[in-house]
Amino acid sequence: MKILVTNDDGIFADGLRILVTALSKVAQVVVVAPDRERSVIGTAVSLRRPLKVHSMTPIVSGVETYAVEEGTPSDSVVLALGKLAKDNVGLIISGINQGPNLGDDVFISGTVSAALQGYMHGLPAFAFSVCSVDDQTFTTAAKLAALLARRVGANTLPSKIFLNVNVPALPLAEIRGTMVTRPASGSHSFTVDEESDENGVVYRMRYQRNGNNTTRKTDIWAIEHGNISISPLHIHLLGKATPVITDSLFSDLLPELQQY
Repeated sequence: MKILVTNDDGIFADGLRILVTALSKVAQVVVVAPDRERSVIGTAVSLRRPLKVHSMTPIVSGVETYAVEEGTPSDSVVLALGKLAKDNVGLIISGINQGPNLGDDVFISGTVSAALQGYMHGLPAFAFSVCSVDDQTFTTAAKLAALLARRVGANTLPSKIFLNVNVPALPLAEIRGTMVTRPASGSHSFTVDEESDENGVVYRMRYQRNGNNTTRKTDIWAIEHGNISISPLHIHLLGKATPVITDSLFSDLLPELQQY
């Protein structure tokens, strides 16, 4: 199985390198990612301009690596599956994002949107994020990605699966468990500030979290209580995710991670 890896933090992000290092131990990996940070860009695709792709010095030895000039995370997946790595790709993994993608963030996250593109192409897809930029936390998330990739390769996970995975900013020994969750609703809002510069009035949008979400089984609740959050996502906004994903599917994941 070949794994396509991308992100929204750019080709030189530590989270991408650490993720690829872990995945390259369990499968063949190809990297196609934006050449710079493209966070909070959602599902944007560059339909009205040509894109340049640069073959890069591998970010991990032996791993085929491409950077998409001024491209988005979704661009990277579309290009990879259409031209750069179209043969034998069996899994898309996006991340590891520097910071959480929880609640309503799934609608604007470049990390989640890249995984969505893979899922829309009929492939299993995972988005990975951590609630910290600490390398130790990246390492835990990377090992978790490798374990889930192994399960895809062994056909012990459903083939039609789209997961948004968030790892708490805790040492592995302090993580309490894994929870299958749903994205919390009303988790953030945007406000607009009016400012002036030499060219006149300008506006600046600001992101604001709307307090704590105390509803059990949401992704925010899981992270706040020291759990890994695994949210099954889907593209049918008025329906339910298929197949149904339950906690039992991942009940042995944390002990396996602690022994990995």
